[in-house]
Amino acid sequence: MMDAILASPLLGLCLSAATFALGRWIQRKTGWILANPLIISAVLSIAFLVLLDIPYEAYALGGDFINLMLSPVTAILALGIYNQRAVLRRYFVPVLVGCSVGCASSMLSVWGLCRLFGLDRAVTAALLPKSCTTAIAVGIAEAKGGVVAIAVACVIATGMVGAVGAPAFARWFHITDPVAQGLAVGASSHALGTTKAREMGELQGAMSSIAIGICGLMAVILALFLPV
Repeated sequence: MMDAILASPLLGLCLSAATFALGRWIQRKTGWILANPLIISAVLSIAFLVLLDIPYEAYALGGDFINLMLSPVTAILALGIYNQRAVLRRYFVPVLVGCSVGCASSMLSVWGLCRLFGLDRAVTAALLPKSCTTAIAVGIAEAKGGVVAIAVACVIATGMVGAVGAPAFARWFHITDPVAQGLAVGASSHALGTTKAREMGELQGAMSSIAIGICGLMAVILALFLPV
């Protein structure tokens, strides 16, 4: 019986769906900022696998089906930009400048720190796209020979910082313009941060959504010229 369960992709799919649903329920009940469904799902899934001594390979049979959805998600980013084309036309210059500076600052600072601390090629390539959405970050990491698991972990951690701290950062640095707030969140903390940007305001959410796609495109281009 156990062998049949371990050989089925349903294990990974059901475990991921169940733990994420539980995380959503906990977040609604508690209202805690740190009670993010993604974090809760990851912690519960790891605990489940460790306690029952289930190998990761068995989970990955179903978890890999979720990874297959990353490519369609990347295409959806273009749809989001198209839906916000009126906002993009109105704020074209700040969007272009903000996304360019944000993307370049993120990748160049990571690249410089990796060189400073002597990190190897695989880790450097995994860390470079930390501020991109997962679908794009995985593609960049794989193309540069990076460790995909590290790339995903860094993307999640970066997104969580934005999702939790975006309003506080805006207050500390006296950023009051909603366009600047949205671009900063989307450029630095992708989709997870965008959920918080939408709570900050409709314009912030729209600008953050636009920044995700544009910064993703710029990251792909910039990664071509950064040696690792």
